[in-house]
Amino acid sequence: MAPKPESQNPSHADAPPSGAASVDPLFHILKVLPFAFLRPPRLRLKLPTLTLPSPMTVYALVLLTYFMVVSGIVYDVIVEPPGIGSTQDPHTGSVRPVVFMPGRVNGQYIIEGLSSGFMFVLGGVGIVFMDLALDRNRDKSVKTSFATAGISSVVLAYVMSMLFIRIKIPAYLS
Repeated sequence: MAPKPESQNPSHADAPPSGAASVDPLFHILKVLPFAFLRPPRLRLKLPTLTLPSPMTVYALVLLTYFMVVSGIVYDVIVEPPGIGSTQDPHTGSVRPVVFMPGRVNGQYIIEGLSSGFMFVLGGVGIVFMDLALDRNRDKSVKTSFATAGISSVVLAYVMSMLFIRIKIPAYLS
């Protein structure tokens, strides 16, 4: 059997019939008749005006988001670890609280994540303070205060973060 020759243009054969070219009289009545005596209302709607937030609001939201991400909020929600751990003293038998989960790099207590996140945010704010100390339009005493607060914040955040790592992993960098 020989193949059939195509006599129609394939682009016109697959196209659905439009409203004007439709042969169905019911379709034509339903499309035209309601608009013969109905008209759409004239609505004078005002678009809501959105104002941009202030730069400090954006900075605060970014800083809060950074704190939540580095604190491990997603991990805390999924795994649901305890807020603080406890261990029994072998000599006295008393139970004492433990803030850092020792030996587990991939696990954390809630307080451990929040304190580490606070130290990271403190270091970031210290860098912002050091940047503000470079402004030429500020008074010398204000620039000195910003520089002192920035440097001390960065140093404190670094020292405390290294202390946290040494508590968590006892043989780290020894």
